[in-house]
Amino acid sequence: MEKPGPITQALKVLAIAIIVLLMLYPFVYVIMASMTPPGETLRFGVIPTDMTLDAYRSVLAGRIIPRALMVSIGITAVGTVLSVTFTTLLAFGLTRTREIPGSKGVLYLVLFTMLFGAGLIPNFILVKSLGLLNSYWALILPGLISAFNMLVVRNFFMQIPQELTDSARIDGASDLQVFGKIMLPLSKAVIAVVALFYAVGYWNNFFSALIYLQDTSKWPIQMVLNTYAVQGSPISNIENPNAAGSMTPQAIQMAIVVLATVPILCVYPFAQRFFTKGVLTGAIKG
Repeated sequence: MEKPGPITQALKVLAIAIIVLLMLYPFVYVIMASMTPPGETLRFGVIPTDMTLDAYRSVLAGRIIPRALMVSIGITAVGTVLSVTFTTLLAFGLTRTREIPGSKGVLYLVLFTMLFGAGLIPNFILVKSLGLLNSYWALILPGLISAFNMLVVRNFFMQIPQELTDSARIDGASDLQVFGKIMLPLSKAVIAVVALFYAVGYWNNFFSALIYLQDTSKWPIQMVLNTYAVQGSPISNIENPNAAGSMTPQAIQMAIVVLATVPILCVYPFAQRFFTKGVLTGAIKG
């Protein structure tokens, strides 16, 4: 392939710069709007003439937002650990379809779930019959294993040379030792990617909370975000009406949006170096 000329390079840089600006503008606007006091305007559509953190002080001074953040962090942490654990264990077991009787049928069953789902009402009846209704486990257990993530991990495991596991078994290593001491250390990239997928899914899980949680004190941050920012619930429900009264409703809403977005956004830089390697090597076989 020939090296692109200066005009082509300039057009590529210009196109990338435009795309970056289009992606960053909404996020910057939300942050600036959350720090805009009453009566101020946004210069150039983004920069306020004066900035204040009163909106953040007002929403964090109450109990609703901090509690919802802690609930989301707990669900995301516990759910991600459990999902990664069971996904990698299932993927490792399904790499040995020739040795374990019935494992190929389990693999087909997992693939079947990617094409067809039970539906909302059967899932609700199942969760209710298991006694998980209005429980945090209702947000974790129904989606504990993703078939797509399992396939990505399984394909990665199958690319690890068979000679490594065979030599370990000859030396007397059990399947659990092979999994923990050989497969996992060699699969850090794909596990980091799958963990990121799970973490983002649990953090953004709004619909399950809407269906299974009736107790508002157990709401995650996404439910609170929907209540105050989308449905426009009265600002007095923030539980700090004195502080909220000095801010516009839009500033309060944008502050909640930022608080609901930034925590999970901070995870990406730590997983970025694993992302491309993990996705490509786990998705391509041969």
